Amino acid sequence: MLKSILICILGATIATKAPEVVVDSRQNASDRFFPGDFLFGASTAAYQIEGAWNLDGKGPNIWDEFTHSHPEKIVDHENADVTTNSYEFYLDDVEAVKNLSMNFYRISIAWSRILPTGDIANINEKGIEYYNKLIDAIINHKLEPMVTMYHYDLPQDLQKLGGLTNSIVISYFEAYANLLYDRFGDRVKYWITFNEPGDFCTAGYGADQHAPAVNAHGVGEYLCGHNVLKAHAVAYRLYRSSYYEQYKGQVGITLSSRFFYSDSNDTHTVDRAMQFSLGWFANPIFSPAGNYPAIMITSIASNSIREGRSWSRLPSFTDKWIETIRGSADFLGLNYYTSRYVEVNPEPKGTNPSYERDINLKFVIKPEWKPSASNWLYSVPKGIGDILRWIKEEYNNPEVFITENGWSDHGELDDDDRIAYLHDHLEQILDVVLSDESNLKGYTVWSIIDNFEWTQGYTEKFGLYSVNMSSPRRERTAKKSANFMATVASTHRIPEIN
Repeated sequence: MLKSILICILGATIATKAPEVVVDSRQNASDRFFPGDFLFGASTAAYQIEGAWNLDGKGPNIWDEFTHSHPEKIVDHENADVTTNSYEFYLDDVEAVKNLSMNFYRISIAWSRILPTGDIANINEKGIEYYNKLIDAIINHKLEPMVTMYHYDLPQDLQKLGGLTNSIVISYFEAYANLLYDRFGDRVKYWITFNEPGDFCTAGYGADQHAPAVNAHGVGEYLCGHNVLKAHAVAYRLYRSSYYEQYKGQVGITLSSRFFYSDSNDTHTVDRAMQFSLGWFANPIFSPAGNYPAIMITSIASNSIREGRSWSRLPSFTDKWIETIRGSADFLGLNYYTSRYVEVNPEPKGTNPSYERDINLKFVIKPEWKPSASNWLYSVPKGIGDILRWIKEEYNNPEVFITENGWSDHGELDDDDRIAYLHDHLEQILDVVLSDESNLKGYTVWSIIDNFEWTQGYTEKFGLYSVNMSSPRRERTAKKSANFMATVASTHRIPEIN
């Protein structure tokens, strides 16, 4: 039985300390443990936790605009203007990660906090100061900072120019990345350029589900993706040419994907799903040939012709850009939550044109899969092992970090379902690591604290720590799962659960 949670008050900072780890005696007889150099961490994102949306010179971003203009698109009509107020209480979060015996803390930087308009001509030194304090606190707690440059929150002024569908954003992002390397590169050794471009491009530019709600379906998502890949590549090349020799850090990108299965063992359909999902952004970077997956190129071109176009809605790369993008990552960040079975739609479905119509697949949920508080998230632990094996086979075994994996509920402190989810996924990961089926370097749980979950607002909870949102102090309280992850991180073994 896991011990009860103790609350520890350290000076002026209030954080809940995970209890002393008690290792199940059954572990001692087991040889199943993660290698000593395998890293464990926890993830957050600036917009979801910082608050202080207009303080100390920060400019508005597209999620500020989206939640203020369209509260009806958020389940509880809330926003992240204050949220967990990590801008003020960031030490609580750092201490929470440290209390779990983690190795690193994955954070993101709000572009418009340091460049209020997104433009290098207007640097907000107050924003620089905040991230200096945060990064220093992480290091002082003997943790490694893993920093994401872009986690959904484009400066609103850049959206006025067309946002990520305008190729000028490539130059703006390069200048932004250069500022980050210059100001923080002496302490940050792990950089992630973009988080989940497939998600924010389709939901924000190919639909109106997420900010900036452009809904240029069938065109906007591909323009967005094209510019993101270029922006990522120039930021990577900049680091290698101007900063690597001095700082010896790594630059990667985080992609999200489910794994896919077929009842009829239709490998062609499974591969189609994987290429349109993970391959869309992974193939140009990690495939030896570069470029988009062939199935995307041919399918979107064929659909474009049928629509009466003389060009494909999927932009093409020049040979120079293929070469620039290919190999432009030191590691692949993978966000995995769930899987699906797939089958081909007998008739194309979805808005014409659209990514949904281009992929032309039906996604099936199995009744035996345990549901979470999120209508899209079911526990399919086998998928995390299979997607790691697929990456090794498809991309010649690149270095991988699992940068997000987590479970949603409604805020229970005795979160046994979350523990079961984490336990089962970690067992699959350990199988892959011990059998050398992936060049996996680390695992990151989403998230260290409950926070603003985009269009779900505060109705779903992913944190290892609960946050008292009715208190100005926003006290953090460890859940039962915090003790579980502390055991895993400190012993490198997976404890037995009931």
